[in-house]
Amino acid sequence: MFAISDIMSWLKPSRTIPVTRWRAPSRWRSKPSTFAILIIGLWLFGTGDGMLVAAGLGVSPWTVLAQGLSTKLPMSIGLATFFVSVLVLLLWIPLRERPGLGTISNAIVIAIALQVSLLYLPRPQTFAMQLLEVLFGIAAIGLGSGLYLTTNLGPGPRDGWMTGIHNRTGWPVPAVRMSIEVVVLAIGWLLGGIVGLGTVLFALLIGPSVGYGLMLVGTFGRDRTHPAEDISDDEFPELDA
Repeated sequence: MFAISDIMSWLKPSRTIPVTRWRAPSRWRSKPSTFAILIIGLWLFGTGDGMLVAAGLGVSPWTVLAQGLSTKLPMSIGLATFFVSVLVLLLWIPLRERPGLGTISNAIVIAIALQVSLLYLPRPQTFAMQLLEVLFGIAAIGLGSGLYLTTNLGPGPRDGWMTGIHNRTGWPVPAVRMSIEVVVLAIGWLLGGIVGLGTVLFALLIGPSVGYGLMLVGTFGRDRTHPAEDISDDEFPELDA
């Protein structure tokens, strides 16, 4: 049975990344069960991305930014997306964020899950169903993020910016994620990127969605032997070297 504190925790999103039973001690070494949770989380993340695409109500803020850059600079949207990814990774340096198995898996698994999901996801014909698919997609990304981030195997390029800022400032994860998406959306729109309703909803709701995803994962998988709600990236420095 759940304690009262467990029930109350369902009412608010997690402000931090909880310590789970399956957390890896190193970003480059993992038990099979931890790696499986990583893959499940990333696959769910990619499926959520697929729902956003299938809904047809707008692309993600980061794609809007790439669109905007491609209209101002002599580059395709694909090259602009690559340029943005490299820039984001460079911003890891001042944040002292480190890659891991999750960083590499993020790029591979999410891309595969996105392509596979688009083969089976419905293309809604009514606005109400489009909106519903967007909301389900945002929820799937939030839960998928909660699963894969708690493995401690390293975030994806953009999530690394979120976790890096959180670790260095102590700001709540949901607030950091939403702030990043809103700023990216604004810059992309000012550069000429196309913004849809789904884009705006994603920017505003992805932060809380990730927070609730972390809360759900933490409620069921928290390591009860650990006294703190979360730990910093430096708790296992001798293993991450």
